[in-house]
Amino acid sequence: MILASPIEQPIIILLIVIGAFAVIAIVAYVIYRLLRPKLKDEGKEQKTEQDYAKEELDRILQPVEDENVAKEISDYRQNDDEEEEKEENADKKEDK
Repeated sequence: MILASPIEQPIIILLIVIGAFAVIAIVAYVIYRLLRPKLKDEGKEQKTEQDYAKEELDRILQPVEDENVAKEISDYRQNDDEEEEKEENADKKEDK
């Protein structure tokens, strides 16, 4: 009994199984770290959410080819911007 083989003892078997899983985990981690593609930020600018939105809108929307319609759209945008500025100024005056 005292000289029983180590394979017959349950603690030794448990340690061998845990050791095998540990070796597998370490090998998997090393493979993951070595083979994972890394982001290369050298010389590249990070895109913001606005850049992605602009690219998506440019991809989906068609450009206006008619000059008269393009002029009306730009005039509308200018008028809209002016109205927003007036509203902001009025809100600021009311706050004072």
